[in-house]
Amino acid sequence: MGKYKVVILCGGMGTRLREETEFRPKPMVEINEKPILWHIMKHYAYHGYNDFILCSGYKGEMIKEYFLNYKWKSNNFTLHMKTGELDRKNHKNDIEDWHITFVDTGKETPTGGRIKKIEKYINEDNFLATYGDGVSDVDIKKVVKFHQDNGKIATITGLHPWSKYGTVHIDSNSHVVRFVEKPVLKDLINGGFFVFKKDIFKYLDEDSLLEKEPFENLAKDGEIALYRHDGFWHCMDTYKDVLDLNKMCEGKDPPWKVWKE
Repeated sequence: MGKYKVVILCGGMGTRLREETEFRPKPMVEINEKPILWHIMKHYAYHGYNDFILCSGYKGEMIKEYFLNYKWKSNNFTLHMKTGELDRKNHKNDIEDWHITFVDTGKETPTGGRIKKIEKYINEDNFLATYGDGVSDVDIKKVVKFHQDNGKIATITGLHPWSKYGTVHIDSNSHVVRFVEKPVLKDLINGGFFVFKKDIFKYLDEDSLLEKEPFENLAKDGEIALYRHDGFWHCMDTYKDVLDLNKMCEGKDPPWKVWKE
């Protein structure tokens, strides 16, 4: 299927999550003691895609610092002050084999503009892309195959969102028969997990909002397809979402964890 690069949009300010993003970029907000960005990258790497381009912006230096310090934070070590040498103790052999290109795409740049700014880093005919705030158990390899089979410029993944409200079910006499707490909705939304041909760049400029004119024009040209995913997906938009995602990790593997330790 090809070793495509994975572009992750990491630059937004996350204004609806101000409790967390006042101090860090949204992709660095932690779920089960790891940034949500780490969970997304683990997901792609599990499916064989480990060459990442991180489109940073707001507080992007914190993303760089996290990965630059990743190895020593993951190990016990002895520091020899005079020489600066480190002797790692209980060395882990499972440090992620990831290749990461960090690109500062600006604090105010919209989503399409961020992708446009990394055009020179894409050498392959196709590449993957997604948002830095959503987790899912979607099978990336199946999305890629769907994209290849359809031959369109763009493939988006259609997902079922969770309702923010519980629903009430009644019978013909208007008697309440049951309550359903925050059900999964039947409607499909764009949940990211894209596959693009390089031709996508013809639809973008540095002021493009990906979800507006570029996608609308692709649809008019018959060049966008939707891969339907009926499994788990959850986006981290609010502080309540942070709490919900962390709760899903309590004492068990969360529903988006497809990889093994």
